[in-house]
Parts: sequence; C-alpha cells; structure tokens
Amino acid sequence: MDNPQLVICGSIAVDRIMNFSGHYRDLIESSKIEVLSVSVLVNSLDEAEGGTGANIAFSLAALGDKPILLGSIGKNTIAYINKIAAMGVDISNVHVSQLPTASFNVLTDSGENQVGGFYPGAMLDSKSLSFVPWKDQNILACISPHDPSAMRRQVDECAKHKIRLVYDPGQQLSSISDKDIRAGVSAAEVVIANEYELNLMVKKTGWSESELSSKVPVLICTNGPRGSVISGTNVQSPVKISIAKPAKIADPTGAGDAYRAGFLYGYLRQWDIKKCGQLGSVIASFALEQHGPQPRLAKKAITKRYKSTYKEKIAL
Repeated sequence: MDNPQLVICGSIAVDRIMNFSGHYRDLIESSKIEVLSVSVLVNSLDEAEGGTGANIAFSLAALGDKPILLGSIGKNTIAYINKIAAMGVDISNVHVSQLPTASFNVLTDSGENQVGGFYPGAMLDSKSLSFVPWKDQNILACISPHDPSAMRRQVDECAKHKIRLVYDPGQQLSSISDKDIRAGVSAAEVVIANEYELNLMVKKTGWSESELSSKVPVLICTNGPRGSVISGTNVQSPVKISIAKPAKIADPTGAGDAYRAGFLYGYLRQWDIKKCGQLGSVIASFALEQHGPQPRLAKKAITKRYKSTYKEKIAL
C-alpha cells in the first residue's frame, strides 16, 4: 500500500518570543495568586513566523515530504505562506481571511517554562477548513491546535468518513470541552501531547493515563529534557525515547512541533515506532538551538546526529 498523504490543519501564526533569566517559581507568591501582578525584565525579543500547523509542515518539507497545509491566514502574511510553498508545502487549501493572521506571544524562563497568549485572528475564519474533500483518498489527517469549534467538526468528519486521524490538540486543550477531547481520542489512531497537556486530558476526561493509552493505537507523551514515551494498543509495551542532545539551547519554542514532524515523517513511511520517535527527538534538538519555531534543517546533519545519538543509521 502506498504511503498516505498528510493533510495538516493547524494554526498559521506570527510568534513574538521573549526570554528572561529568572524562574516563574521565584516570581509567583502562591498565597497571593488571586491578586497576581508580575513583571519581568526581558533579555531577548524575537519575532518569527510560526503556528503549529505551519511549523509541522515546514519541518516535514525540509525532510523532503510534501504535506498539504489546511489553514487560514490574513492578507498581512501572504509572503510567509508563499515561502512555505517554495519549500514544497501544498498551500492550495490555505484560506485568505479578511481578519489578520493569528499571533502568539510567549514568555520563557530559564527553566524552559512558558506562559503564552494566543490571538486567533484569521484562525476563527475556519468554515472552509474541512477534511471532507479527501474522504475517499489515502490520507492521514492531522488536527493540530486552531479554532476549537472547527477542531470538533473535523474530528466528527474523520469519524464519519473513516479518515485516519492524528489528534494533536496541544495548547487548545484548556478551551476544548471534556466531551470534545473524548471524541478526538476515540476517533484517532495517534494522539500526541506533552506532559502537561496529557495531565490536562486526564483531568478533563476522567480517564487515567493507562485508560487513555487503552483507547488509542498510539499515544505519545513528550517530556522535554526527559525525552518521550510512546504507548497504546498497537505498542506492546511503552517505548521510552531518549533526547538527542542539541549543540546549545537557545529557546524551546517549536521543539514540540519539530518532534511531531520527525515522528510523522517516519510514521507515514511505516517505520518502527521507536525509530519514528527517535527521529522526532533529533528534529526537536535542532529547534532548540535557535530562536523561532522553524529550525534550519539539513539531512546530512540530521543523519549524523541520529547515528551519534542512537548508534544506528537512518536514511532520509
């Protein structure tokens, strides 16, 4: 069977990334949390093109894949989306809205902990963002964070039309209802979340982590510097993936999206699940080395780091 075409629906945004040298834990007085008022001196400020859907597509294109990006942008970022297209991403299903492109503002402390604010903008203009046009085709749909109401509609489309689904609700979990999370997990063959997001899934659904793992073929939990764990009904026993060490750590923004791109590249090609996770870790390591969520990737450097980390060769 031929490899499926990946269709990614997720945010396309402009990121403002700020860093400060302290720690959130030293700034927040728990006994006064109800009157919280905190300000920090920012050490660095960068603006970068991002958005979860665009970030995943960007890194996949750098690996040589040709994903379809499904999303909505404002007229203010036409040049950005054309740049992604030049890399090999299919943007023919990107809607141009009268609203401005979404934006994400994030503040990161020295421990790589982040607090962010997301303005959805054009992302709310999502009525045209549907997987139905591919219902009879060999595709793998990826629902990444964007308009929560559209995410639920897309989950229902995948369930109704038996479209294979990767469910990656990410930072929208706080805005998604318990019922919608359960529907997404139940419809998916792959669910991806970081440790915090997985804990939120557990809290909102009432399912334990082991129960979640029993409801989906592949469940991925990324744990930052502690690597990732892959479990699920298609995984005989949990697979622990160690990190690939970056040359330096500049900023964690986009590392999770880079991991997803690496994992999905292997998953589309029916690689062993551990190998998929290891490539995800390698791609994430390059994202950590720079400010901005779209890492500079070269296949030679990727294969070299993969071999030095996991003591085996990989062909891209």
